[in-house]
Amino acid sequence: MTTEEDRIFAGRLFDARSKELRDLKHKAHALCRRFNELDEYDEARLPLIREFIGSIGAKYYFQGPVQFNYGCHTRIGENFFANFNTTILDDGRVDIGDDVMLGPNVSLMATSHPLIADERVRLRYPDGHVSMSEYARGIRIGNEAWLGCGVIVCDGVRIGDGAVIGAGSVVTRDIPAGYVAYGNPCKPVRPITEKDSMLGLL
Repeated sequence: MTTEEDRIFAGRLFDARSKELRDLKHKAHALCRRFNELDEYDEARLPLIREFIGSIGAKYYFQGPVQFNYGCHTRIGENFFANFNTTILDDGRVDIGDDVMLGPNVSLMATSHPLIADERVRLRYPDGHVSMSEYARGIRIGNEAWLGCGVIVCDGVRIGDGAVIGAGSVVTRDIPAGYVAYGNPCKPVRPITEKDSMLGLL
């Protein structure tokens, strides 16, 4: 039997209002709420992430507040840092590498809806019920990437290792490794080189 979660990972349209998916999301929503209510020095706070995340490295930090849609569809590497107001709409897979930094108000939006209204809000599924529909291609963020404050990453995007995404950017297409990119829509501007070194400030 094909589940709605199977449909997500097969790249098919899925019904996010199904009880199966609502139950998955509810666990993440409830644990995010608990996380957000705790003081940042409370030792019980950070371990809550492990209760709903797909996987995460040994060392990580979320300043909070945070909001995950599923949590279980997100995999994060080692030494991760996220500043205030991280939102991860992980209907599709969200894969984040090692040593990644997210600035305040970063949103990773790994889902989308059909453009045709009848397919988006009045789609009749094979079992006869009618619902809003979505599809998801997922997001991949490479090792050592840094996303500045207010960045929005849209579904289907791949960001390469060591890329830096400027504040306020809306990332709608892939960004190559080792590039500074910014804008709306976000575009690669130039490679990062030794001329960008700040070691002179030591």
